[in-house]
Amino acid sequence: MTRIGLISDTHGYLDEAIFKHFEQCDEIWHAGDFGGEEIAKKIKEKKSLKGVYGNIDGQDIRTVYPEQLVFMCEEVKVMIRHIGGYPPKYNPEAKKELLIHQPQLFISGHSHILKVIYDDKLNCLHMNPGAAGKQGWHKLRTIIRFVIDGSNMKDCEVIELGTR
Repeated sequence: MTRIGLISDTHGYLDEAIFKHFEQCDEIWHAGDFGGEEIAKKIKEKKSLKGVYGNIDGQDIRTVYPEQLVFMCEEVKVMIRHIGGYPPKYNPEAKKELLIHQPQLFISGHSHILKVIYDDKLNCLHMNPGAAGKQGWHKLRTIIRFVIDGSNMKDCEVIELGTR
């Protein structure tokens, strides 16, 4: 069983409350727009970190984190991209990659809109944790905590961090 803390769009701001909420997590996954390498460093000091760069990230992040990650977490194939859209309105590049890799879990950020949607056509769960940072048009900062146990994705919890 792997407990995951999912975060995106920090834009250079990392609320210390995140570490309390992710205390029991084995890994933190960041779906892009870190907003600087200091955010990644702070997370890596506390937990194992997987992440992708976002459109606002500079070379400090882009040289360490790729545009897309595809990996196995237990028995679940995971794909993470910052800009992806959501079912059925995927961005064209994300749609192409989804068809190639056929993950069971697709994670994106970028929109600052929290979404957890199952795509029946692709047999894939889509998650966007919303935005954890203070920049953007969102009103509420959010993150997600969930569990992968073998091939099961379960115990998904949306955590509200407060207003921006």
